[in-house]
This record gives sequence, structure tokens and C-alpha cells, in this order.
Amino acid sequence: MVWAGWFWVGIAHAVMPGSGVDVTAAIAAAREKVQAAVLYVKCERVDTSDGRRLTESVSGSAFLIDTNGEFVTNWHVVDKAASIRCLLTDGRHFDAELLGSDKSSDLALCRLRLPAGEQVPCAAFGTSDDLAEGDFVIAMGAPWGLNRSVTVGAISCARRYLGGHSEYTHWIQTDTAIGPGNSGGPLVNLRGQVIGINALGTMLPGANFGFAIPADEARVVIDLLRRDGKVNWSWCGLDLQPLRDFEHNIYFAASNGVIVAGTAPDSPARRAGVMPQDRIIRINGVPANGLTEEALPDLRRRIALLPESEAIALEIVRGGEKLALTLSPRAKGRVEGEERAFKRWNFSAKSINQFETPVLFLRRKSGVYVFGVTSPGNAERAGMQRHDIILSIAGHEITSLDALDDVHRRVTSDGAEPRVSVRILRNGRPRELSLDFSRDFERVY
Repeated sequence: MVWAGWFWVGIAHAVMPGSGVDVTAAIAAAREKVQAAVLYVKCERVDTSDGRRLTESVSGSAFLIDTNGEFVTNWHVVDKAASIRCLLTDGRHFDAELLGSDKSSDLALCRLRLPAGEQVPCAAFGTSDDLAEGDFVIAMGAPWGLNRSVTVGAISCARRYLGGHSEYTHWIQTDTAIGPGNSGGPLVNLRGQVIGINALGTMLPGANFGFAIPADEARVVIDLLRRDGKVNWSWCGLDLQPLRDFEHNIYFAASNGVIVAGTAPDSPARRAGVMPQDRIIRINGVPANGLTEEALPDLRRRIALLPESEAIALEIVRGGEKLALTLSPRAKGRVEGEERAFKRWNFSAKSINQFETPVLFLRRKSGVYVFGVTSPGNAERAGMQRHDIILSIAGHEITSLDALDDVHRRVTSDGAEPRVSVRILRNGRPRELSLDFSRDFERVY
């Protein structure tokens, strides 16, 4: 049924057994505490994935965390946003600015551009550490662009491990409907406290589950974004494996520590002498618990939040013998390369990044590669392909996007020959191509 303009799950009035709590009344009270702080977010985002600079409109959700307009959403909602606009449930609307974002945790902190003296409602965080399977929760936001939407469900798993989705995060799994557009909205308990940030949904037929970032983990990141505008993760190059690895059917004869499955090439861990099959039992004197895969995000986050300027003391077991190693982490830096479109050439390029394009990074530690190719277009006619590493153009070595920008500006100026030689690296093999850009594919003939 539809109630007060919010999409509501029809639940008969019910009392929790043994508690005397009227569930329906508790849900309504919790909704009233938070609904005014929920935002519908619309962004104009820049996209260069098909070789051109295009602007597209995307939408998502957010929630205010202070009366001066500070709000939280997902990184993927505001990523590459040229503009951010927000609508409150009372009809007020404001532009917003990005204060900081972090792809690794999929979180962003923004602020409404409020007129002097104007204030907005806000929601309060609760703790996510005491969540249990079966707890009632409420997801708020704007799924499918439908503002002021509320769905109700329960916690399906309080600490879910999702391999490949944020190496530092445990997930709250819920059967509350979380659809496209719910991203960045609050997951709320029956006390009207935000205990998670909606982030992942499903569109599988018959599936009824979604995932939220736990509030306790999110608040650590939010504080860092407020202070620094980013999260300065440290990186060691450790690939960790649990002692009880059910997925790979591998079980180690130990009850404490975590196994090193491998180390990244040229990483701090490898330089420190860490070996595959080493068992790390202490990190800076604190026990390392990696019994199951659910323990890995906590360990990774603990290591990554250590200052990169300070050495890390590892106590390991190798072949039954205890050893002490000292590891000097480095700043992780950007986890995604910058991208730009080159209009007349009809392709876009992106910086090589160790974490986003590890295969290209093994071939070339820095530089740029072809990110998108416009079809039809001059780059496509020349035979350029996505993930080609650009070595040189017109005899000029290309080591960065700025260098590529400079060459593009010079060779496409009036009077210049509309043809250049392009040297690329494709699958480890160098190739010479001829890029003829005499035709303007964006011009209507």
C-alpha cells in the first residue's frame, strides 16, 4: 500500500514475542526520525568510455549527518560528477560539493551549498557491531529514481564476506529491497539509527537481497574524508588466505594467524622477505586472526590504516620456526587512473594504474593506454584498440596524459599535417600505426 507518499511494505500490526514491542509502530517511529534527512541525488557525470567526452545524468540516494548540510553517499553515485544536485523530502533543493571520496570503501562525503543561516534535518548513526540475523531494518532512498521510498525487511547475515567487493569491508546482507537508485541511502534500525549505507542490490529474477556498508566501518572512513578529503591507505602487497579456506578446500594445521598466499611483485612485503606459506601471527605485537575468510577484511583494513611512514613489525611462522620481519609500507595512492578524451583523434586515454590495470602495469609502470575508441572514428580506422599502451605519437614519447595532451594540441593545430605515426604496445609487442585524422567525424556533412 502507499502511505504518506512513501512506498511502504504492508505489514499487519504485530508484537515481537516476549518483548511487547509493536513492530509496526516501531517501524513508523524509526521512519519519522530519519525520513526528513534522506536525499534524492542527481549528478551530471562525465564519461569517456567510448572515446568521447559525454555527460550523462545519474541518480542515487544520500542522508544528512549534520544540520549544516554534510551528507554521506556512495563513491559510485558521485564518481566523476561535474555537478551534484539534491532534493530534500520537504521539497527544498540545493547544489552540493564533494568534500572527499574513496573508491576502496565506496563512500563519499559531500555538503549542501546552503544559504547563510539555513539548516537542514539530520540522521544519527547507531552501532552495527551488535546486529544479529533476524533484526528488522528499513532501507530508505530513491530506487529507480522514485524519491522518498521505504522498504522493510530483516538482517539475513550481519557479517557477509563478498570476495571482489571492497577488500576492507564486511557487508550487512538484508532481504530489504535495495534497487538501483537506493545506493547511498541509509539502512535504519527500529530505534531510528543509521546502521548501514546501502550499496549493492540485485536485479536477478526472484532474488530478494541487498548489501549495506556497516556504519561502524563507514564512520572511520567518513572521519578521514572530512579531515583529508581522501583515505591514505597504506599498501604492503600481501595476499592473505584464511587458515580454514573452505572455498579452495585448503585447511592449515594451525589455530592462530593468517596465511600469506603470495606477495605482489616489487611490493614492500616482497622486499621485506615475506614468503608464500608464511603464517603471520602478530602485527605490531597484536595477534592476527585469520581463521576464516570473514576475518580477512578486518585484517586488511587494520594493515591499510597503519601510517605508511611507520615500519610494521611482523611475527611469522615459517617451517615451524618463528621469525621477526620489518615491513615498510608505502602509500597506496590512487586506485584508478585519470582519463581524458582526445576529440579529433576519436579515442580516450587513461593513466596506467597498478590496482585498476595490473596487467598493463606489469608491462609499463607508468604511462597511458587507450581507454575508449569511438566508432566510427579516426582511431578505429587506424587500428587502435582498447588497452593499447601508447608509447609515442609523432616521435614524441608519451609518459603521461599531460604529454599526450601537449602532442594532441600541437599536431591538431591549424596548418599541421593531419596524419601522425603512433607507436603502441599490444599484448607485450610493439606496433607502428598511422593515425589519419583528416576527417572530422563529429562534423555533419
